[in-house]
Amino acid sequence: MKNTNMLIGVCALLAGLSGQALAQAAYPNQSIRFVVTTAAGGGLDNFGRLVAKELTPRAGQQVIVDNRPGAGTTIGSTAVARARPDGYTVLVNTSALAISPAMYAKLPYDTIADLMPITLGAAAPNMLVVHPSLPVKSIRELIALAKARSAKGDALMYASGGTGTNGHLATALFLSMAQIQMTHVAYKSGAPAVIDVIAGQVLLMLDTVSSVMPQVNAGKLRAIGVSGASRSLAAPSIPTIAESGVPGYASGQWYGLLVPTGTPQEIIAWLHRETTTLLRSPGVKERLTAEGLEVVASSPEEFSALIKADIAKWTKLVKTIDLPLL
Repeated sequence: MKNTNMLIGVCALLAGLSGQALAQAAYPNQSIRFVVTTAAGGGLDNFGRLVAKELTPRAGQQVIVDNRPGAGTTIGSTAVARARPDGYTVLVNTSALAISPAMYAKLPYDTIADLMPITLGAAAPNMLVVHPSLPVKSIRELIALAKARSAKGDALMYASGGTGTNGHLATALFLSMAQIQMTHVAYKSGAPAVIDVIAGQVLLMLDTVSSVMPQVNAGKLRAIGVSGASRSLAAPSIPTIAESGVPGYASGQWYGLLVPTGTPQEIIAWLHRETTTLLRSPGVKERLTAEGLEVVASSPEEFSALIKADIAKWTKLVKTIDLPLL
């Protein structure tokens, strides 16, 4: 009797394992939800929708975009961190994911422990632009002017899409490394900030290449540097900030995909293989490049290392400049 019960138990265990294996092998067998942490119409949303569209035929299932903006992208990140780890809820987030741990006194999730990276999909360097009335045509000239204005008690003002955003902290990092001072003017989002720089209300800002390049081409703004480690493919004639007087400076936006911790490795491998393959396809790569994005399609391990490095970088900066936590 004892042996019979044991045999039944073993059979039940094997049946359960077989069922789980079959469920994983059949993935995906229902629609996949992409939780995009910004509002519809922005750069991340465009990226997420393009990947979702291209992934749908590969999955044989609909990939649905669910915009969850707000609170520095933490609303969408929280939703995914708390979701069932079955591969059907995927986080599509920006580099704000690594800024939040530095800026928020307490988060409802642990960025490293509760989320598992799939791939760093694309990177978008920022571009430092100034109003044409500002008498500078290079980073070195801007640094010299900023020092002269500060010495007179008339510091230059720079705009950003809000306190704690990538544009804000990327500019703060630039100021810290260049050893200059400016006054921060925070807006509710990037769009009104760009509008005011065009109008000359504020004279400069760092924003994504895709956001400001049309205004540069129209002559409404002047580009004097890009924030990446190398020049932007979308604007190869604009030098990097690092090569223009601030050695070692590098910062920018990135777009990546993650899933809740506990998602089976087989599913992560499938998502990684399919998303990186589509990102590297000529049509998708060409479209993203035209929007100022550079395809990366990294491994999960490389993406994880970047997130950890960025969290350390931004945490150090926030402490250095004594920025109040949110």
